[in-house]
Amino acid sequence: MTYKEYCKSEFGYDVITTYWEDFSIAERFGAKAIVDTYKRALLNTDYKMMTELTMVLNHKIWEWYRKTDLQDFARLYNELWLNCDKRCNETLKGEELQYFLRTTD
Repeated sequence: MTYKEYCKSEFGYDVITTYWEDFSIAERFGAKAIVDTYKRALLNTDYKMMTELTMVLNHKIWEWYRKTDLQDFARLYNELWLNCDKRCNETLKGEELQYFLRTTD
């Protein structure tokens, strides 16, 4: 099942970005590439894309947490998720914040 199919079937959410694929590619090149991918994603300030970025980071935590021999990526994704979630909660206002909260709940 693809990430897009998973989000649709589990959450009724239609994926709008390639963040999952972008991070999956970056993982092949290590932690520095993951951080670089995250920094590039933060350049886009659209609230829907920021919401999806937060979701992808959260799902990546769980993907890597299950791989007991590779939990360093889970810890990195957790750090990035905390940063992104905080940023969204601090910067989004009104309907944009409501969208973020509804979607990530």
